Amino acid sequence: MAAIITNKFRINNAEQFTESFSETAATAYYLFIGRPHAWATDADPQGVSVVEGTDSAPPTPYDTMGAEFYAWDDMIGMKIIASTDVSYVIPRRDWTTGTTYDYYSHDIATGAAANSGATNLFDATFHVVNSNNDVYKCIWNDANTASTTEPTSTSASIATLADGYKWKYMYSLTAAEAINFKSTDFIHVSTDSTVSAAAVDGALDTVVVVAGGSSYTLSTGSTITGIPIRGDYSTLGYCTVTIASGAISAVTVTTAGAGYTYAYIRSADVVAGTNAAGGGSGCNLKVIIPPKNGHGYDAVKELGGYFVMLNKSLVGLEGTSDITVSNDFRRIGLVRDPYNYGTTTVASATTRRQLKVVLGA
Repeated sequence: MAAIITNKFRINNAEQFTESFSETAATAYYLFIGRPHAWATDADPQGVSVVEGTDSAPPTPYDTMGAEFYAWDDMIGMKIIASTDVSYVIPRRDWTTGTTYDYYSHDIATGAAANSGATNLFDATFHVVNSNNDVYKCIWNDANTASTTEPTSTSASIATLADGYKWKYMYSLTAAEAINFKSTDFIHVSTDSTVSAAAVDGALDTVVVVAGGSSYTLSTGSTITGIPIRGDYSTLGYCTVTIASGAISAVTVTTAGAGYTYAYIRSADVVAGTNAAGGGSGCNLKVIIPPKNGHGYDAVKELGGYFVMLNKSLVGLEGTSDITVSNDFRRIGLVRDPYNYGTTTVASATTRRQLKVVLGA
């Protein structure tokens, strides 16, 4: 039987994990360091050699009970992680001139891949961060051409640039967010309240010409206007088509409408449009449906924020010598709700020591 773990499920997992840091009965997470001795061939309690790698080629971590025991055995100390140390993140993709980006589409999947070959929306190259740490969603890529104009507008409206690309401003990183949650591979993601307030559920903005048809005629000029976009709208949208050599070469949404979860444009409506001369058939026009509540309403969900980044610094001697500066360490990790030694009380102090001394007689 076929099965799928959906992107919504992944985002829900990220939400639950992130919220657990700030709930009323919050979970206590600590960053720990350990393994003060070098990676090398070691021996287990029975004297059997265990090859652990080297400091220049450390071993790949294992998800086993034994590995968990070893992590506790060589743990040195730990520092609590606050809710302010946690952020949703998305893959970092710097805008670069000459790059062809994917445009947002509601149906990217196997059999309907994006231009990049992605078969999942969140694997597609449809969002970028510019040189000002502003993040944008690509609404249209000028029929799969290279982007040569950097998006910079922070208006709530979709910006059409000189290279034919259309970009939707989503949010900006603050200086602190850029320092704490911008790495080589990932960047912070959050929803801009102004952008969210301007979003319109089911408002249309993009129509892709899959097939232009033939023999479309006009009474004058090169465009047919006033064409309704049909579907399950609450407010009807309209578009204009451009005719070149009898075929539809482009479609422009002139009235975005609202409330669409599916939409289509009939060839008969093109033929009956303003300035049409009654001929033509065979077009296939794909109407792109925006995410629920509209572009920009929830950047985390729209851009695939199912990754979570934790940023915690260990600066010199921490706590009452809980985090020492006199030892090397080779292992880092997270522990959840650790107990204070000898009790069943969950630790809450900023730092904790995971060392003990056995004194002989």
